[in-house]
Amino acid sequence: MKKMDKFDANDVEENKVFAALSYLGILVLIPLLVKKDSKFAMEHAKQGLVLFIIEMILWVINFIPVLGQILWIVVGIVLLIVSLMGLIYALQGKFWKIPFVYDWAQNFKF
Repeated sequence: MKKMDKFDANDVEENKVFAALSYLGILVLIPLLVKKDSKFAMEHAKQGLVLFIIEMILWVINFIPVLGQILWIVVGIVLLIVSLMGLIYALQGKFWKIPFVYDWAQNFKF
């Protein structure tokens, strides 16, 4: 978990809610499209976008009999927990580098 040390305090305070939207599935598009000038919101949005892509891949995998449903349940629970933690950190004005997800998110150049 990383605190506000790399983000402007005003940016964090003004954009907490937009950052939190990043962890609510398709709502990740809101900060991606509306808050391009906010480093705080964009860092959360990049991670939220990776989580959303994983959710979509998982949705497709769900169509595989048995194995797909097992993965859907296990990975789905993990994604739910990680998304809730990201949402809570965003609302608190903090940034959490989600393991693995953060590294993938850095490939996005918005």
